[in-house]
Amino acid sequence: MSDQNTKQICGVVMPISAIDGCTEAHWADVLEILTEAIEDAGFEGNLVSNADDSGIIHKRIIQNLYDNPIVVCDVSGKNPNVMFELGLRLAFDKPTVIVKDEKTAYAFDTSAIEHLEYPRDLRFSRIVEFKQKLAEKIKATHQRATADPSYTTFLKHFGEFKVAKLEKKEVSGQEYILEELRALRTAVRRVELGQHSNANKYIRNLRQASDRTGPEVNLGMPLEQLGLSDLALHALLTGGVTTPSELLKMSEIEVLKLPTAGRRALNDIKETLDIHGLSLQQKGLN
Repeated sequence: MSDQNTKQICGVVMPISAIDGCTEAHWADVLEILTEAIEDAGFEGNLVSNADDSGIIHKRIIQNLYDNPIVVCDVSGKNPNVMFELGLRLAFDKPTVIVKDEKTAYAFDTSAIEHLEYPRDLRFSRIVEFKQKLAEKIKATHQRATADPSYTTFLKHFGEFKVAKLEKKEVSGQEYILEELRALRTAVRRVELGQHSNANKYIRNLRQASDRTGPEVNLGMPLEQLGLSDLALHALLTGGVTTPSELLKMSEIEVLKLPTAGRRALNDIKETLDIHGLSLQQKGLN
């Protein structure tokens, strides 16, 4: 295939899970919008990260942030992972286009860089205009970075720096495949162990609820009858959790992701469950 027919990759850094009142479905729509604009600019859009639970994915994130000829970064909601990956890209001093929705405030450290804005409600007429501006910005940024050796997105505006680089070494095809298989096997094993542990923990919770002495907890009863504090009860109910059964399927991380839940509410929940001989699931951060 000729170079003419091969599209270059434009990396995409953006939230993919619910944050700042926006659901996963919202971010899926945003990704589609960004991808269409990227294609209009003549590139192929590709998320630099689509998982964060294994070493192999972390390596690919770093490698893509370094290798991709241009990256579009959506800082809407100021997702910590997104801001970290943007920081890496800027440290590499590679061409980057930053976008955000109009409800997200500028971050102090990157406010000097132009941000293209789009409406959070994804209103059609304004999205059409945004996609056109983004496509033009991608093309112009890439062309300037290619033609001008002194081009910089951010770093060199503040002085002369030694730009971070990734050292590369050549390995045989067999070594590469074996390394990938080992990493994949480790990731699969980690998932299997996590699922097994969570299933066993939930079964133990159910048994403890039915076998312990004292008044039996009806796992289908309203949460109001469990004896939670007002703060904890409000956090759970506003998050759509209405019964002990639903609560026992959650981890601490999942509780903290509820819109109005905080560390104090989580501690109240854990203390109440402990009184009943119950506990939350043990899960890592997704």
